Amino acid sequence: MRRILLSLLLPFALGTLGQAHAKVRVAATLGDLGALVRAVGGDNVDVNVLSTPSEDPHYVDAKPDRVLLLSKADLLVFNGMELEIGWLPVLMTSSRNGNVQPGSPGYLDCSTLVSPKEVPLQKIDRSMGDIHPGGNPHYTKDPRNAALIAKGVADKLTEIDPAHAAAYAQNLNAFRKQLDARLADWGKSLAPYKGTPVVTYHKSWIYFTEWSGLDEVGFIEPKPGIPPSTGHVASLFTLMRYRKVPVILQEQWYSAQTSELLSRNTGARVVRVPGMATQSQGYLDYMNTLVEAVVKGLAGK
Repeated sequence: MRRILLSLLLPFALGTLGQAHAKVRVAATLGDLGALVRAVGGDNVDVNVLSTPSEDPHYVDAKPDRVLLLSKADLLVFNGMELEIGWLPVLMTSSRNGNVQPGSPGYLDCSTLVSPKEVPLQKIDRSMGDIHPGGNPHYTKDPRNAALIAKGVADKLTEIDPAHAAAYAQNLNAFRKQLDARLADWGKSLAPYKGTPVVTYHKSWIYFTEWSGLDEVGFIEPKPGIPPSTGHVASLFTLMRYRKVPVILQEQWYSAQTSELLSRNTGARVVRVPGMATQSQGYLDYMNTLVEAVVKGLAGK
């Protein structure tokens, strides 16, 4: 009789044990956000990023494998400010996953955790280019925002998985300490170049340039998302020569053709960096790569 009871109860007990140790399945839209979730979640999360570092996050394909990942997620962590408006709603609808829909516990819009820059004060239309009504969405390039996002992620994970609340709090504190140390180091590296004029390709650097103290004086795109015309490039050439701009900053997913043309004619160095952290890269390591690349360009190395 005892053997019969054990045989009946054992599968139930093992199933319960498996559930107790199940990881929170997280789908993050950007590599930076995925890296921050991994930093806070540690061993208690399984993170999949729905885009790749080679893709402009404005234009990501809503592929079936990404629908599948989202369909299995307990938590969706996304950038917001309509950065993913062209593809994330399609994935959410196709996933048929109630966990990640607006208003559900597994829905985290990280733009609600930071203070947006460049919020339009006037009515916007398509003639203005790719303008986001909620403000500039590229806020992960300011590492100070990482602390705010990490706190929001920790709160959300604790809500979903209260059994590991202590671990999330511990990981958050550890990340904050590491971030503070890196901020001090980065500040020292960037200090000699405060006020230096730079040109960027897309309006995705405002959070970085304001944090680092660089002066963003021009853009290769005349309007966000609009390719440069010959006239615009000529005006930018004049501006760069006049202001003695030493570097052009841009993400690797943008073509370098115009940047290299301007570089050859002005002497400015083109600094191309990954647009986001990779699936296996930590946020602090990614930001360190970005800072080092910018400093190296500014130093003329």
